[in-house]
Amino acid sequence: MVKKTLIFTFILAPLMALLMIGTHIAFIFNQTYDGPDVSFTVRSGETFGKVNQRLYDQELISNTRLFHYYAKYLGVMTKLRAGEFTIPRGSNMTQVMDILINGQPNLKSVTIPEGKNMYEVAKLLESSGITSEASFLEAVKNPDLITLLQIKAPSLEGYLYPETYSFAGNTPAKQIAKTMVDLFHKRTEDLDFSHPFLNKHQVVILASMVEKETGAKVERPAIAGVFTNRLKKRMRLESDPTTIYGIWERYKGNIRKKDLLELTPYNTYKIPALPAGPISNPSLAAIKAVLDPEEHQFLFFVSKNDGTHVFTKNYKDHLQAVKDYQINSKAREGKSWRDLKQD
Repeated sequence: MVKKTLIFTFILAPLMALLMIGTHIAFIFNQTYDGPDVSFTVRSGETFGKVNQRLYDQELISNTRLFHYYAKYLGVMTKLRAGEFTIPRGSNMTQVMDILINGQPNLKSVTIPEGKNMYEVAKLLESSGITSEASFLEAVKNPDLITLLQIKAPSLEGYLYPETYSFAGNTPAKQIAKTMVDLFHKRTEDLDFSHPFLNKHQVVILASMVEKETGAKVERPAIAGVFTNRLKKRMRLESDPTTIYGIWERYKGNIRKKDLLELTPYNTYKIPALPAGPISNPSLAAIKAVLDPEEHQFLFFVSKNDGTHVFTKNYKDHLQAVKDYQINSKAREGKSWRDLKQD
Protein backbone atom coordinates (compact mmCIF):
# COMPACT_ATOMS: atom_id res chain seq x y z
CA MET A 1 0.00 0.00 0.00
CA VAL A 2 2.81 2.35 0.92
CA LYS A 3 4.54 1.51 -2.35
CA LYS A 4 1.42 2.36 -4.34
CA THR A 5 1.04 5.61 -2.45
CA LEU A 6 4.62 6.57 -3.22
CA ILE A 7 4.18 5.74 -6.89
CA PHE A 8 1.06 7.90 -7.03
CA THR A 9 2.69 10.74 -5.11
CA PHE A 10 5.95 10.91 -7.01
CA ILE A 11 4.99 9.66 -10.47
CA LEU A 12 1.30 9.60 -11.25
CA ALA A 13 0.32 12.80 -9.50
CA PRO A 14 2.92 14.94 -11.32
CA LEU A 15 1.99 13.27 -14.60
CA MET A 16 -1.67 13.98 -14.01
CA ALA A 17 -0.84 17.57 -13.11
CA LEU A 18 1.22 17.95 -16.28
CA LEU A 19 -1.58 16.40 -18.27
CA MET A 20 -4.08 18.82 -16.78
CA ILE A 21 -1.78 21.77 -17.45
CA GLY A 22 -1.15 20.57 -20.99
CA THR A 23 -4.86 20.11 -21.56
CA HIS A 24 -5.52 23.61 -20.24
CA ILE A 25 -2.80 25.11 -22.46
CA ALA A 26 -4.12 23.21 -25.46
CA PHE A 27 -7.59 24.51 -24.67
CA ILE A 28 -6.34 28.08 -24.57
CA PHE A 29 -4.37 27.65 -27.80
CA ASN A 30 -7.39 26.22 -29.55
CA GLN A 31 -9.71 28.99 -28.44
CA THR A 32 -10.72 30.86 -31.56
CA TYR A 33 -11.46 34.44 -32.43
CA ASP A 34 -15.23 34.54 -32.90
CA GLY A 35 -15.73 38.04 -34.30
CA PRO A 36 -15.94 39.06 -37.96
CA ASP A 37 -12.85 39.05 -40.19
CA VAL A 38 -10.75 41.99 -39.04
CA SER A 39 -7.75 43.94 -40.30
CA PHE A 40 -4.81 44.11 -37.93
CA THR A 41 -1.76 46.30 -38.59
CA VAL A 42 1.76 45.58 -37.38
CA ARG A 43 3.51 48.93 -37.45
CA SER A 44 7.06 49.21 -38.74
CA GLY A 45 9.47 48.96 -35.80
CA GLU A 46 6.77 47.97 -33.32
CA THR A 47 7.90 45.62 -30.53
CA PHE A 48 6.46 42.14 -30.06
CA GLY A 49 5.15 43.14 -26.64
CA LYS A 50 3.06 45.97 -28.05
CA VAL A 51 1.68 43.79 -30.83
CA ASN A 52 0.91 41.05 -28.31
CA GLN A 53 -1.03 43.42 -26.09
CA ARG A 54 -3.00 44.91 -28.98
CA LEU A 55 -3.96 41.44 -30.19
CA TYR A 56 -5.27 40.68 -26.71
CA ASP A 57 -7.08 44.02 -26.39
CA GLN A 58 -8.88 43.30 -29.66
CA GLU A 59 -9.72 39.77 -28.41
CA LEU A 60 -7.81 38.19 -31.29
CA ILE A 61 -5.83 36.06 -28.81
CA SER A 62 -6.88 34.84 -25.36
CA ASN A 63 -3.59 34.87 -23.43
CA THR A 64 -0.64 37.22 -23.87
CA ARG A 65 1.76 35.17 -21.73
CA LEU A 66 1.25 31.96 -23.72
CA PHE A 67 1.46 33.87 -26.99
CA HIS A 68 4.77 35.35 -25.79
CA TYR A 69 6.19 31.97 -24.72
CA TYR A 70 5.07 30.37 -27.98
CA ALA A 71 6.83 33.06 -30.05
CA LYS A 72 9.95 32.70 -27.90
CA TYR A 73 9.88 28.90 -28.35
CA LEU A 74 9.61 29.31 -32.13
CA GLY A 75 12.34 31.97 -32.17
CA VAL A 76 10.15 34.51 -33.96
CA MET A 77 10.03 37.35 -31.42
CA THR A 78 11.64 39.73 -33.93
CA LYS A 79 10.14 38.28 -37.11
CA LEU A 80 6.70 39.86 -37.19
CA ARG A 81 6.08 41.33 -40.64
CA ALA A 82 5.08 44.99 -40.82
CA GLY A 83 1.84 45.66 -42.65
CA GLU A 84 -1.90 45.17 -42.50
CA PHE A 85 -3.17 41.59 -42.19
CA THR A 86 -6.62 40.04 -42.21
CA ILE A 87 -7.37 37.87 -39.17
CA PRO A 88 -10.30 35.65 -40.21
CA ARG A 89 -13.08 34.52 -37.91
CA GLY A 90 -12.26 31.19 -36.27
CA SER A 91 -8.48 31.76 -36.03
CA ASN A 92 -6.70 30.30 -32.99
CA MET A 93 -3.46 31.64 -31.50
CA THR A 94 -1.27 29.36 -33.61
CA GLN A 95 -2.97 30.56 -36.78
CA VAL A 96 -2.74 34.21 -35.74
CA MET A 97 1.00 33.75 -35.16
CA ASP A 98 1.42 32.14 -38.58
CA ILE A 99 -0.46 35.00 -40.29
CA LEU A 100 1.77 37.66 -38.70
CA ILE A 101 4.98 35.75 -39.42
CA ASN A 102 4.36 34.14 -42.82
CA GLY A 103 1.24 35.81 -44.19
CA GLN A 104 1.16 38.31 -47.02
CA PRO A 105 0.18 41.82 -45.91
CA ASN A 106 -2.96 43.28 -47.46
CA LEU A 107 -2.01 45.59 -50.32
CA LYS A 108 -3.38 49.07 -50.94
CA SER A 109 -3.48 50.46 -54.47
CA VAL A 110 -2.71 54.04 -55.41
CA THR A 111 -2.66 55.64 -58.84
CA ILE A 112 -0.09 58.37 -59.43
CA PRO A 113 -1.37 60.40 -62.41
CA GLU A 114 1.00 61.86 -64.96
CA GLY A 115 2.20 65.33 -64.08
CA LYS A 116 1.72 65.24 -60.31
CA ASN A 117 4.57 66.73 -58.30
CA MET A 118 6.11 65.14 -55.21
CA TYR A 119 3.90 67.14 -52.85
CA GLU A 120 0.76 65.87 -54.59
CA VAL A 121 2.16 62.33 -54.69
CA ALA A 122 2.77 62.50 -50.93
CA LYS A 123 -0.86 63.47 -50.31
CA LEU A 124 -2.12 60.62 -52.51
CA LEU A 125 0.00 58.10 -50.60
CA GLU A 126 -1.25 59.34 -47.25
CA SER A 127 -4.90 59.37 -48.32
CA SER A 128 -4.45 55.77 -49.53
CA GLY A 129 -3.17 54.73 -46.10
CA ILE A 130 0.24 53.70 -47.42
CA THR A 131 2.59 56.17 -45.72
CA SER A 132 2.43 59.63 -44.24
CA GLU A 133 2.82 62.75 -46.35
CA ALA A 134 5.65 64.02 -44.16
CA SER A 135 7.56 60.71 -44.26
CA PHE A 136 7.41 60.55 -48.06
CA LEU A 137 8.58 64.13 -48.53
CA GLU A 138 11.44 63.48 -46.13
CA ALA A 139 12.39 60.35 -48.11
CA VAL A 140 12.39 62.02 -51.54
CA LYS A 141 14.69 64.75 -50.19
CA ASN A 142 17.01 62.34 -48.37
CA PRO A 143 20.57 62.84 -49.73
CA ASP A 144 21.64 59.25 -49.03
CA LEU A 145 18.66 57.80 -50.90
CA ILE A 146 19.13 60.22 -53.79
CA THR A 147 22.78 59.16 -54.08
CA LEU A 148 21.84 55.47 -53.83
CA LEU A 149 19.38 55.88 -56.71
CA GLN A 150 21.99 57.73 -58.79
CA ILE A 151 19.94 60.90 -59.22
CA LYS A 152 22.05 64.04 -59.44
CA ALA A 153 19.55 66.47 -57.94
CA PRO A 154 18.43 67.74 -54.53
CA SER A 155 15.27 65.61 -54.64
CA LEU A 156 13.67 62.74 -56.54
CA GLU A 157 11.18 65.08 -58.21
CA GLY A 158 10.78 64.09 -61.86
CA TYR A 159 11.71 60.45 -61.28
CA LEU A 160 8.65 59.23 -59.33
CA TYR A 161 7.17 57.37 -62.27
CA PRO A 162 3.40 57.86 -62.76
CA GLU A 163 1.73 54.44 -62.48
CA THR A 164 -0.71 52.41 -60.37
CA TYR A 165 1.15 50.84 -57.46
CA SER A 166 0.24 48.33 -54.76
CA PHE A 167 1.92 48.66 -51.38
CA ALA A 168 1.28 47.23 -47.95
CA GLY A 169 0.04 49.78 -45.45
CA ASN A 170 2.85 51.50 -43.54
CA THR A 171 5.45 50.53 -46.14
CA PRO A 172 8.60 52.56 -45.38
CA ALA A 173 8.58 55.78 -47.40
CA LYS A 174 12.11 55.18 -48.69
CA GLN A 175 11.04 51.82 -50.11
CA ILE A 176 8.07 53.45 -51.88
CA ALA A 177 10.25 56.16 -53.39
CA LYS A 178 12.83 53.60 -54.50
CA THR A 179 10.11 51.51 -56.18
CA MET A 180 8.93 54.53 -58.16
CA VAL A 181 12.41 55.57 -59.24
CA ASP A 182 13.30 51.99 -60.16
CA LEU A 183 10.22 51.91 -62.41
CA PHE A 184 11.31 55.19 -64.02
CA HIS A 185 14.67 53.63 -64.89
CA LYS A 186 12.97 50.49 -66.21
CA ARG A 187 10.48 52.41 -68.39
CA THR A 188 13.18 54.68 -69.84
CA GLU A 189 16.03 52.20 -70.22
CA ASP A 190 15.50 51.89 -73.98
CA LEU A 191 15.38 55.64 -74.61
CA ASP A 192 18.30 57.45 -76.18
CA PHE A 193 18.68 60.56 -74.03
CA SER A 194 21.06 62.16 -76.50
CA HIS A 195 20.02 65.76 -77.12
CA PRO A 196 21.71 68.60 -79.01
CA PHE A 197 22.05 70.83 -75.92
CA LEU A 198 20.33 69.18 -72.92
CA ASN A 199 21.68 66.52 -70.57
CA LYS A 200 19.46 63.73 -69.25
CA HIS A 201 18.36 65.61 -66.14
CA GLN A 202 17.54 68.69 -68.20
CA VAL A 203 15.45 66.52 -70.52
CA VAL A 204 13.46 65.38 -67.48
CA ILE A 205 13.08 69.00 -66.34
CA LEU A 206 11.70 70.08 -69.71
CA ALA A 207 9.46 66.99 -69.92
CA SER A 208 8.00 67.89 -66.52
CA MET A 209 7.12 71.33 -67.93
CA VAL A 210 5.57 69.88 -71.08
CA GLU A 211 3.46 67.57 -68.92
CA LYS A 212 2.10 70.47 -66.86
CA GLU A 213 1.45 72.79 -69.78
CA THR A 214 -1.09 70.74 -71.72
CA GLY A 215 -4.00 68.46 -70.99
CA ALA A 216 -4.01 67.27 -74.60
CA LYS A 217 -1.60 64.40 -75.09
CA VAL A 218 -1.40 65.08 -78.82
CA GLU A 219 0.00 68.56 -78.11
CA ARG A 220 3.07 67.41 -76.18
CA PRO A 221 5.46 67.42 -79.19
CA ALA A 222 4.21 70.88 -80.22
CA ILE A 223 4.65 72.30 -76.70
CA ALA A 224 8.11 70.72 -76.54
CA GLY A 225 8.86 72.36 -79.88
CA VAL A 226 7.94 75.81 -78.54
CA PHE A 227 10.21 75.44 -75.53
CA THR A 228 13.01 74.09 -77.72
CA ASN A 229 12.70 77.09 -80.06
CA ARG A 230 12.80 79.51 -77.15
CA LEU A 231 15.83 77.84 -75.59
CA LYS A 232 17.66 78.02 -78.90
CA LYS A 233 16.94 81.75 -79.09
CA ARG A 234 17.90 82.21 -75.41
CA MET A 235 14.39 83.47 -74.66
CA ARG A 236 12.82 83.15 -71.24
CA LEU A 237 10.47 80.18 -71.13
CA GLU A 238 7.78 82.18 -69.25
CA SER A 239 5.91 79.18 -67.90
CA ASP A 240 3.23 79.64 -65.23
CA PRO A 241 3.58 76.07 -63.88
CA THR A 242 7.28 76.57 -63.11
CA THR A 243 6.55 79.80 -61.27
CA ILE A 244 3.79 78.10 -59.28
CA TYR A 245 6.12 75.27 -58.32
CA GLY A 246 8.60 77.78 -56.92
CA ILE A 247 5.97 79.01 -54.45
CA TRP A 248 4.12 75.69 -54.09
CA GLU A 249 4.02 75.49 -50.32
CA ARG A 250 2.28 78.87 -50.09
CA TYR A 251 0.38 78.78 -53.38
CA LYS A 252 -3.37 79.36 -52.89
CA GLY A 253 -4.67 78.41 -56.32
CA ASN A 254 -4.30 81.68 -58.19
CA ILE A 255 -1.09 83.06 -59.64
CA ARG A 256 -0.73 86.81 -59.09
CA LYS A 257 1.33 89.51 -60.80
CA LYS A 258 3.65 89.78 -57.80
CA ASP A 259 4.30 86.02 -58.06
CA LEU A 260 5.45 86.50 -61.65
CA LEU A 261 7.77 89.28 -60.53
CA GLU A 262 9.33 87.35 -57.65
CA LEU A 263 12.77 85.98 -58.39
CA THR A 264 12.94 82.28 -57.55
CA PRO A 265 14.98 79.44 -59.12
CA TYR A 266 11.73 78.31 -60.75
CA ASN A 267 10.33 81.60 -62.04
CA THR A 268 10.99 81.31 -65.76
CA TYR A 269 9.58 84.80 -66.27
CA LYS A 270 12.69 86.07 -64.46
CA ILE A 271 15.44 83.53 -65.18
CA PRO A 272 16.70 83.04 -68.78
CA ALA A 273 17.00 79.26 -68.49
CA LEU A 274 15.34 76.06 -67.39
CA PRO A 275 14.02 76.02 -63.82
CA ALA A 276 16.28 74.62 -61.09
CA GLY A 277 14.72 71.16 -61.33
CA PRO A 278 11.68 69.17 -62.50
CA ILE A 279 8.29 70.57 -61.50
CA SER A 280 6.34 67.33 -61.85
CA ASN A 281 6.78 63.66 -62.63
CA PRO A 282 6.35 63.33 -66.39
CA SER A 283 5.00 60.51 -68.48
CA LEU A 284 7.08 58.52 -70.92
CA ALA A 285 5.26 60.35 -73.73
CA ALA A 286 6.34 63.76 -72.41
CA ILE A 287 9.97 62.63 -72.21
CA LYS A 288 9.78 61.30 -75.77
CA ALA A 289 8.27 64.62 -76.91
CA VAL A 290 11.29 66.51 -75.55
CA LEU A 291 13.69 64.07 -77.20
CA ASP A 292 11.82 64.36 -80.51
CA PRO A 293 9.95 67.70 -80.50
CA GLU A 294 7.74 68.87 -83.31
CA GLU A 295 9.66 71.07 -85.72
CA HIS A 296 7.89 74.40 -86.29
CA GLN A 297 8.47 78.15 -85.86
CA PHE A 298 6.06 78.78 -82.99
CA LEU A 299 7.36 80.70 -79.97
CA PHE A 300 4.14 81.22 -78.02
CA PHE A 301 1.03 79.32 -77.02
CA VAL A 302 -2.15 80.38 -75.24
CA SER A 303 -4.73 78.17 -73.56
CA LYS A 304 -8.07 77.87 -75.33
CA ASN A 305 -9.56 76.98 -71.92
CA ASP A 306 -10.41 73.44 -72.96
CA GLY A 307 -7.03 71.79 -72.47
CA THR A 308 -5.73 72.72 -75.92
CA HIS A 309 -3.76 75.74 -77.13
CA VAL A 310 -3.42 78.16 -79.98
CA PHE A 311 0.17 78.48 -81.21
CA THR A 312 1.67 81.67 -82.63
CA LYS A 313 5.01 82.70 -84.16
CA ASN A 314 5.34 86.28 -82.99
CA TYR A 315 4.43 88.50 -80.04
CA LYS A 316 1.78 90.48 -81.95
CA ASP A 317 -0.18 87.35 -82.82
CA HIS A 318 0.35 86.07 -79.27
CA LEU A 319 -1.26 89.21 -77.81
CA GLN A 320 -4.21 88.75 -80.14
CA ALA A 321 -4.59 85.15 -78.97
CA VAL A 322 -4.49 86.32 -75.36
CA LYS A 323 -7.23 88.82 -76.15
CA ASP A 324 -9.33 86.23 -77.96
CA TYR A 325 -9.07 83.43 -75.44
CA GLN A 326 -8.12 84.92 -72.07
CA ILE A 327 -9.38 88.50 -71.88
CA ASN A 328 -12.61 87.64 -73.70
CA SER A 329 -14.78 86.15 -70.93
CA LYS A 330 -17.16 84.55 -73.43
CA ALA A 331 -14.27 82.39 -74.69
CA ARG A 332 -14.00 80.87 -71.21
CA GLU A 333 -17.68 80.21 -70.55
CA GLY A 334 -18.44 76.51 -70.11
CA LYS A 335 -14.89 75.53 -71.01
CA SER A 336 -12.74 73.18 -68.96
CA TRP A 337 -9.70 71.02 -69.63
CA ARG A 338 -11.58 68.29 -67.70
CA ASP A 339 -13.92 67.96 -70.68
CA LEU A 340 -11.05 67.24 -73.05
CA LYS A 341 -11.37 63.89 -74.80
CA GLN A 342 -8.09 61.99 -74.66
CA ASP A 343 -6.98 59.48 -77.28
